[in-house]
Amino acid sequence: MKEEVPVLEYTDVTIESRGLMVPVRLKLTDQGITFRNVKTGKVETLNSSDIEVVNWQRLSGSYGIRIFTENGSLFRFGGFKESEQSKLEKFFKNTYSKTMSEKEFSVKGWNYGAAKFEGAVLSFDVSSIPAFEVPLSHVSGCTTGKNEVTLEFHQHDDAAINLMEMRFHIPTSELAGDDPVESFQQRVMAKASVITATGDALAIFREVQCLTPRGRYDIKVYPSFIQLHGKTFDFKIPVTTVLRLFLLPHLDQRQHFFVVSLDPPIKQGQTRYPYLILLFSGDDTDLLELPLSEEELHEKYEGRLDKEMSGPQFELISKMFKGICNRKIVTPGNFMGHSGTPAISCSYKAAAGYLYPLERGIIYVHKPPVHIRFDEISSVNFARSGSTTRSFDFEVEVKNGLVNTFSSIEKGEYNRLFDYVNQKKLRIKNRGKMEMGSRKDDFDNSDADEPDPYMRRVREEAKERDQDDDEEDSSEDEDFAPGEEGSDVAEEYDSYAGDSSDSGDSEGGLVEGGEKKKKEKRERKQKSKTVSEKPRKRRQKKERDENKPKRAQSAYFLWLNEHREQIKKENPGISITEISKVAGQKWRALEDKTEWEKKAAEAKQEYEEAMKAYKISVGGSSSGTPKKSPSQKKVPVSVTPTKAGGSGAGFKSKEFIEDDSSDDDKPLKKKAKKETKNEKEESEEEEEEEEESSNASDKEEDSE
Repeated sequence: MKEEVPVLEYTDVTIESRGLMVPVRLKLTDQGITFRNVKTGKVETLNSSDIEVVNWQRLSGSYGIRIFTENGSLFRFGGFKESEQSKLEKFFKNTYSKTMSEKEFSVKGWNYGAAKFEGAVLSFDVSSIPAFEVPLSHVSGCTTGKNEVTLEFHQHDDAAINLMEMRFHIPTSELAGDDPVESFQQRVMAKASVITATGDALAIFREVQCLTPRGRYDIKVYPSFIQLHGKTFDFKIPVTTVLRLFLLPHLDQRQHFFVVSLDPPIKQGQTRYPYLILLFSGDDTDLLELPLSEEELHEKYEGRLDKEMSGPQFELISKMFKGICNRKIVTPGNFMGHSGTPAISCSYKAAAGYLYPLERGIIYVHKPPVHIRFDEISSVNFARSGSTTRSFDFEVEVKNGLVNTFSSIEKGEYNRLFDYVNQKKLRIKNRGKMEMGSRKDDFDNSDADEPDPYMRRVREEAKERDQDDDEEDSSEDEDFAPGEEGSDVAEEYDSYAGDSSDSGDSEGGLVEGGEKKKKEKRERKQKSKTVSEKPRKRRQKKERDENKPKRAQSAYFLWLNEHREQIKKENPGISITEISKVAGQKWRALEDKTEWEKKAAEAKQEYEEAMKAYKISVGGSSSGTPKKSPSQKKVPVSVTPTKAGGSGAGFKSKEFIEDDSSDDDKPLKKKAKKETKNEKEESEEEEEEEEESSNASDKEEDSE
């Protein structure tokens, strides 16, 4: 029985790339070692037959594997634990028949030693133990001096600190005719990543229109690099930096985009171009004849290229890139837009372009180009575009929190794009609202009576969300009822009725010292009015009914109650505020919330049933609010001083005032509001004068 070969997988390891440890996913099988770049998605493979030496070495803060291949390339993986050493050693011995030995490095710190070349690696040894190793593929240039050699290195854009150059001092050799400086420089340049145009190009395409970087360039294809030669700028692209190739049809069905993804990107000053975008017309044809024999083509390119090729120019150049770079060409899948092509017209960052849904991601062309893989997408969202209902926005949120918004998409593309996203099993934020009838309501009935269907849907959602809040928190203001008789406000307004009533004849004469008496009278009246006024009643807070069911908790709070103690254990001494922050971060990072959403839905259903039973038990009506019995109405009485010995008209009822006030039959409180300050003062003066005249007549009777 054949023994099954184990497979080792590591998701949190790194690989050295131009002076930076880049996170990768590593998989070791009997066929070889495969590692995938987490950031770019680039997949590379080391065949088991190419592995020559395997070492276990100590790195900064962790352990790593050093793999040396037959062609002289060096691969260093880091991020392993010490406990993994025995497992990896057993795997390499049983699967690849390679002994994984432990490699030690010199830590003396000496700056003098011996330089050794092993394949494409420069090793600097101190006391026969290597102090450091330099992969020559990282070298971009090498210059010499009298007794000195300077190495220049490629820079990594994502690295905070880069190694710029390294200088070696080489003593003069005593042997005649042998220059150690030139020999050192030649051995470095033989393996360095320095692009030099040697020999004839395999193919040349003249005056190709390039959108990024903008201009027309002559494209020359060499075995190890691709040259873009323009009138102002010249770019050289190594074939190892080509990440992906895309061939996309234009919306007009006459032109084609050819997109080349690059890592690292090409540079023009401080501007970086991670994508090379070429535009071809479907009418342009070309003929190529490669300067290679059939044997060389089969040996170097394994049948990917033919000696003679003819056809449309975009097919020829895409086939050349595929053969030289050994990368697959990505084309649109089964998606078909409203226009009959895979392209969706939209805008990104205020620039118009085209969005292409692919089988494993989406790409936007062309300014700026954006490619998003499905494994990078956290969620997608469909939103209304601005204030119009004839277009919508497609928002794509990636796992690092960045949101890419593709706006101004025609409403005819909505159903097709929604079905595409649903088929690819991407998480849709507003799935519950976009399915069923909402998809039709939002975009298919833009000419209905409601001018804004999106706002109508938002209002309906708000009503559903706040329905229970209104039933629980709303209460009538029993104190404030200015339109009802007997209320505090009505009594306060009616108290001004006496100020506007008739005060009798005010034409009587005034006695001497009348001004002083009027002042005293006004003060006494103000004091009596202050004492007689009743304080306004304060609104009492409505007591909560203990029998009323409590609101159902949301999915987040159900999850928080379950994990609160766990968060406290993981973060000892954490405050309540910090618990909320940590819980919010964990809840957002939680991918599967189905369990808690289901529990929340069940709790809400139980709450609604309990609320219905409570409403029936309390009021016997569907509203749930007990009806109030009408209170008895009080008729406020207005008191008006008159002449002594009058006809007994000192008191007037409200009915009398209303009948005598105006023909419009308006409530008294509104009339009191309209009285001016001057009218009140005049009525007070008339009352005082009338009282003084009556006092004077009383004195005359006494004197008689």
